[in-house]
Amino acid sequence: MSASAWRPAATAIGMLWLATLAGAAMVFLAQILLARRLGPDDYGLFASSLATVTVVAPMAGFGLSQFRLKAYGAEGWAADRWLRPSLRFSAFTGALACAAVIAWALMGNAVDDDTRLTLLLLVPVIAGVFAVDLVGSKLRLEERHGALAGWQLLMPAGRLAVAATLLVLPIASAQGAALGYGLVALLIAGLALPQLMAMQQGRVDLKGHGPRPAAASFESTPGAMQLWSSAWAYGVAAVLYPVFFQVSTVLLKYLGSNAQAGHYGVALAVMTAIYLFPATVYQKFLLSRLHRWAVHDKARFWRVYRLGNLAMLGMGMVVGVMLAVVSPWLVPIAFGPAFVDVVELLTILALCVPIRFLSTAVGSALLTEHHMRYRVVAMLVATLVAVALNWVAIPRWGQTGAAWATVLAETVLLLAMWLGTRRLTRPEKAA
Repeated sequence: MSASAWRPAATAIGMLWLATLAGAAMVFLAQILLARRLGPDDYGLFASSLATVTVVAPMAGFGLSQFRLKAYGAEGWAADRWLRPSLRFSAFTGALACAAVIAWALMGNAVDDDTRLTLLLLVPVIAGVFAVDLVGSKLRLEERHGALAGWQLLMPAGRLAVAATLLVLPIASAQGAALGYGLVALLIAGLALPQLMAMQQGRVDLKGHGPRPAAASFESTPGAMQLWSSAWAYGVAAVLYPVFFQVSTVLLKYLGSNAQAGHYGVALAVMTAIYLFPATVYQKFLLSRLHRWAVHDKARFWRVYRLGNLAMLGMGMVVGVMLAVVSPWLVPIAFGPAFVDVVELLTILALCVPIRFLSTAVGSALLTEHHMRYRVVAMLVATLVAVALNWVAIPRWGQTGAAWATVLAETVLLLAMWLGTRRLTRPEKAA
């Protein structure tokens, strides 16, 4: 590929990466401020409640943003037919997700009064997460990388503003943080309404498929069952991932203590910031292209796949080593002596960095065409392993057991993804 062809891609990735770095810095700073202001117990209550809502939130979009990327990549402008039914289905699943959190808050046997109020105040986060996902998918299809970079900064900036506000208030609590996060989510949902209306009317400036055909229409709009048949795998994968990633924090609250959940929540915040890099490259930049290349340019698809695996493994190893080296002095400075136990957690979780970077790259081959069903099975197996290992390890070894359970579960996910890609045909080898 010529330098002139690489330049726009490098510019777009650089822009998204800078926005991701800024967002990660905001998230990290917000976690520092909240942890220092609230202390391990109150921060643990807030972090575990937010993790609970985050686990349920993907039910709102049910993976349909990922499905739309796949549909437009394969069908081009003809995929307009999926817009309206997918938006109606998203509204239904969004109401279901909110109802699930409210029901757990009001009727869960293990939920105390403080947790109940915190969960209820965080319910609007579901709408905010859905809005970020929905508008982000539209901007990716339109390849508006500058707008996407700005859009992805809204949630971190809002949450940082909440943390900074609590820092100067004379009284701060988990419920105050939850209220602030809920208000930020509602604001973002309101800002997304114009884009939502544009999608409802079929106004998507699709890139990579030429101009819109003059005869484009919604005559073949699929029904709910056809949508479910085509998109269920994306929805199940979207719901499984946060369970896989957040289960340790949630179970530490109920099987351990708020303080343990707070320590692990801080460690997970650091890991989340690190994992933003492969997510930026694959979810925000490459994904719509991979869907297109998988159908229309298979040779390019597999070239990018191989290069991505090598690059992600190498970068993951470097970042993992850096995390293990710097965490002993960075954590006490950033979070204070009350969170010194986080150093041990990050030293263990540093093993996950190259594993996660590589599994993101390997798994990208299973996001295309009809391979999502295998990906769902792989995610389900890894999630069950994560839940089982945490359930066994936390009562015996607490937060340290949760960290090692996470390492093993990430390894299982990588192996499952790799086994899945071994089944795929690489047509360029036969050429």
